[in-house]
Amino acid sequence: MTQLQHGVAPPATPLAPRRTAFAEGADRLRAAAATEPGRLRVIGAVLALLVVSFGAVTAWQMTDRAGAADDVLHRSQPLSAGAADIYRSLADANTAASSGFLAGGQEPAATTLRYEKDIRTAAAKLVTAAANAEPGSPSAATITKLNTLLPEYKGLIERARANNRQGFPVGGAYLRAANEKMQQEMLPAAQDLYTKENQRLRSDYKSATPYPWFALALGVLALAALGWAQRRHYLRTNRVLNHGLVAATAASAIVLLWLVAGHSVARAGLNSSYAHGIRSLNVLHDARIASLNARGNENLTLVSRGAETKKLPSGVVEDAYDYAFQQDMDALGTTLAKAASLADDQAGEQPVKAATGNMKVWQERHKQARAADDDGNYQAALNKIIGSRADQPTGECFDSVDANLAKALDHEESEFVQAASDGRDAMTGLPVGAAVLAVLGASGAVLGIGRRLSEYR
Repeated sequence: MTQLQHGVAPPATPLAPRRTAFAEGADRLRAAAATEPGRLRVIGAVLALLVVSFGAVTAWQMTDRAGAADDVLHRSQPLSAGAADIYRSLADANTAASSGFLAGGQEPAATTLRYEKDIRTAAAKLVTAAANAEPGSPSAATITKLNTLLPEYKGLIERARANNRQGFPVGGAYLRAANEKMQQEMLPAAQDLYTKENQRLRSDYKSATPYPWFALALGVLALAALGWAQRRHYLRTNRVLNHGLVAATAASAIVLLWLVAGHSVARAGLNSSYAHGIRSLNVLHDARIASLNARGNENLTLVSRGAETKKLPSGVVEDAYDYAFQQDMDALGTTLAKAASLADDQAGEQPVKAATGNMKVWQERHKQARAADDDGNYQAALNKIIGSRADQPTGECFDSVDANLAKALDHEESEFVQAASDGRDAMTGLPVGAAVLAVLGASGAVLGIGRRLSEYR
């Protein structure tokens, strides 16, 4: 007796699982690839994809590197130099203020103008730095700090001047307080800003110089695939050339050669701009900073008249400012020697050697000033520091050191600009050219395969 006779329905036949569109497409692709026309279509699609991918990745990677190279030339290096100028302007303003104080109640007009010019320069450079700093970044915080401290420092200097004009000894205390604010708060902040801008500069160099390995690998893969396709064409048809595939191969080879040559020249130029420009500029900035600090401490040695002392580990007590002067001069000598070793031509080496000679004369004259001061002849010591040309003052040596360092900086700046410009220019047109040639190459590959397909119609 059947299940139906017992009133029981038979079990339903299970339905076959429904196939997805992807699975059906894969089946059609496998079926097409089993024929020569189908295989040709797959080959054409793969070749076009490889060539376009090669061009797109080349354009992308070289656009990034060209942008970073342009930032090195027009953004990060100028901002780094601007940060160094902020430090120099603040330190020079401090030096000018102490020189004017030493001159007595009526300070020379030239000294006042120098101080005011330095303050204006520092304020203007801070505005530029603030405009280029990212909101909330450490650099922005440092700039804000300097903008807050600058008017406080100016206030202390004005109090020192006002009291000095009236002959009140408290003027010296105000000047020392201003110097302490400058040395312990403002100059360290300016140094920190300079360090951060240098880090940004190095970051841009790191972005501009690495080899575009991804693009290079795709280029080699595209050429290999095109070579394989042409060999396959020759073996199956006994025809040596397929004009479309040859055009695609030529376009890809041009992009690859352009990429290798262009980036190699760019990398060499940028590396040269760092080795022969940035390194020298950094050392020269350090030398200039050391000379400014030395001059400021030399002036304050006479302003304090022994009020500030420092006990050395040996137990000897020395004038604190004179001790700092000696440390600064040691740093100046070290940096000048390094700058001379980095100079790669006569134009760069000559001003550094001249500055070294000025420094040695400065040290000799300083010894004479200290000897006069130690003998109780304050006026003779003062004349040796800020006197007229006939007195052979140390201020003359300081100005010569600063002028020669400025000359060396100008030369190294021009060396940097030339090398960095050459590096950036070597990448000019490469991103757009790679994209255009890739499109042409992909079109050639498709047309070449299409020519073969037409033979099956």
